Amino acid sequence: MLALRKAGRKLRMGTICSPNLSGTKTALEVCNADWMASLPPHLHNVPLSNLAIPGSHDSFSYWVDEKSPVGPDQTPAIKRLAKISLVKKLMKKWSVTQNLTFREQLEAGIRYFDLRVSSKPGDADQEIYFIHGLFGIKVWDGLMEIDSFLTQHPQEIIFLDFNHFYAMDEAHHKCLMLQIQEAFGNKLCPACSVESLTLLTLWEKKCQVLIFYHCPFYKQYSFLWPGKKIPAPWANTTSVRKLILFLETTLGERAPQGSFHVSQAILTPRVNTIARGLVGGLKNTLVHRNLPAILDWVKIQKPGAMGVNIITSDFVDLVDFATTVIELNDLLQEDKTLAKC
Repeated sequence: MLALRKAGRKLRMGTICSPNLSGTKTALEVCNADWMASLPPHLHNVPLSNLAIPGSHDSFSYWVDEKSPVGPDQTPAIKRLAKISLVKKLMKKWSVTQNLTFREQLEAGIRYFDLRVSSKPGDADQEIYFIHGLFGIKVWDGLMEIDSFLTQHPQEIIFLDFNHFYAMDEAHHKCLMLQIQEAFGNKLCPACSVESLTLLTLWEKKCQVLIFYHCPFYKQYSFLWPGKKIPAPWANTTSVRKLILFLETTLGERAPQGSFHVSQAILTPRVNTIARGLVGGLKNTLVHRNLPAILDWVKIQKPGAMGVNIITSDFVDLVDFATTVIELNDLLQEDKTLAKC
C-alpha cells in the first residue's frame, strides 16, 4: 500500500525536470518541483513543523569567486595566505558544498536554504553577497531566481534562513530588507505561531516565503522570523557515528511546540582533514564516501512533533536525498491526529 501511495505521488508531481544545461544533473529524472502541492489532502492541515522537509547546507555555495577578496568570515592568517593564487583555488574546493543552483535545488525538492551573507570590502555601494570563505553570487540575483520558481509553482513553500552576517552595518541590513521585500512582496509570511502554519493556511493567504533572521534587526520587520524559531544544532564532527548520535540526541531534546527544527546531516572538516585531502576538496575527501551512510539514517526517521522536520545535506544531488526526505511524509498518512491543530 505504501509503495502504491509513493508511486501515485510521483505520478501527480510529474517525472521530468527541465534539462540542466550545466551538466550537473541528467536531463531525465524524477522532478520534485511540486511535491508540496502533491501531498495528500489530510497533510494540508498538518503544521509545517511536523512535516519532513529537505534542505541544503550553505545552499548558495555552488559558485564562489576565486578572483574576489577572501571573505571577512576568514581568519587573518587565511587572508594572508590567500594572497597566493593557488591558495584560493584550494579554498574553492573546500568552500563549495553544493553542485546545483537555487533553481535546480528547488526543482529537486529542496525547500530550506541555509544562507550566509556579507558586504564586500572596498565596494562603494551597499551590495550584499553570499559568502562561505569566498564570495558567492549577489544576494539579489539569488532572491530573483528563487522568486521566479515560486511564481511558477504557487503552492510550494520555502524557508530562507539568514544565519550568518559579516561586515554588515545597519545600512546593509536595510538594503537587504528592501531587496527581500522587492523580490517577494506579498509572498512573504509574517511571523506568527509556528503551530498555525500549515500548507492550507499559507495557500489561502498566498504566502510562500518564511524569512528567518538571526540578528536583533528582525524586530523591525513583521515578515522576519527570529532565529530562535528555527534551531539548527551543529555536530561539528568528521565522524558519521558521532554525527548520527548527535542527531538522535538533539531530536530527543527537540521542543514539541513553538519552533521548527533543523537536523544538519553534515560532516565538518577539521584542519587535519583539509591538510590530508587538500587537493581533493570537501566532496571527494569527506562527503562522497559518507553520504550513503548518512542517507541510511534519514531513511529510518519519521516526521512529527518529536520527529524530524527539516533535514539538510551537502551536495544534495549526489544521492537521492530530497526524494528520500519527502517520502518520509508517507509515514504520516495514517496518523490523522497530527492534523488536529
